[in-house]
Amino acid sequence: MPTASPYADLLARVPVRRAEIEVLGGTTVYWVYGSDDAEHTLLAVHGFRGEHHGLEPVVAHLDGFRVVMPDLPGFGESPAIPGRTHDLAVYAEWLRAFAGAVAPEAVVVGHSFGSIVSAAAVAEGLPTPALVLINPIGAPALEGPRGVFTRLAVWYYALGARLPRRWGEALLRNRVIVRVMSLAMVKTRDGVLRRFVHDQHDTYFSRFADRDVLRDAFVTSVSNDVRASAPRIRQRTLLIAAVQDDITPIAAERRLRTLFDDARLVEIDGVGHLIHYEKPREAAAAITRFLAPSDGGTR
Repeated sequence: MPTASPYADLLARVPVRRAEIEVLGGTTVYWVYGSDDAEHTLLAVHGFRGEHHGLEPVVAHLDGFRVVMPDLPGFGESPAIPGRTHDLAVYAEWLRAFAGAVAPEAVVVGHSFGSIVSAAAVAEGLPTPALVLINPIGAPALEGPRGVFTRLAVWYYALGARLPRRWGEALLRNRVIVRVMSLAMVKTRDGVLRRFVHDQHDTYFSRFADRDVLRDAFVTSVSNDVRASAPRIRQRTLLIAAVQDDITPIAAERRLRTLFDDARLVEIDGVGHLIHYEKPREAAAAITRFLAPSDGGTR
């Protein structure tokens, strides 16, 4: 039985509609939250193995925003892009094309793997008035506090790619392994919130198109980080980082901030790599402050 979301009542107040569009020869499914006459439009890009549901708790705490949230190609309801390797170049190309068609001049928001894709797309010319990165990947994953865990993940995804397809995909969708991943990331001691986080991962972490897309995206996630794109980004940038993040240490996030032309860093204590689930109110408040006119925000 699904676990009720602690944010359900807030999210229920936000109007939402589902839509589809053809991008790079494939269908991208996306959702639009909020009113079309909102002052700000955000284009939100989810993390690895996730899909649009993951960022809904942040949306629930944003007041007066319009948020466009696609499922990345190969994840959720968006099928893979035909005939393409799903590497960083393709995801950045896809995001530029999608933004131009659906949300031109929106503020781009990326979480985790989405921070890598968003930063690369903006560095390569995606027009946006500002960039927001939540749990940005600011250092190589293999060098993080859980580098050993990441190496095990490299082995796991490689094995999933090498086994016969049926067995490989069963391994990659294995519920026990998904729960281990969830336990490795969650920090909250709130029992209700922990159950919700685990249920979200149980429900959505295996909604990938096939093992080839998953392997491509994983290799991209551990082979790239935001540092390469940061020096080429001229837009105002907000980094929302977790003090207890096991993927990118807070010291690395502080160094990452210095690589941008104009970036500010908001540090959230008591949370790790799941700000969007465990501290969405704080993330939404940081975004709201950043885009407020008194803070030099864009209209």
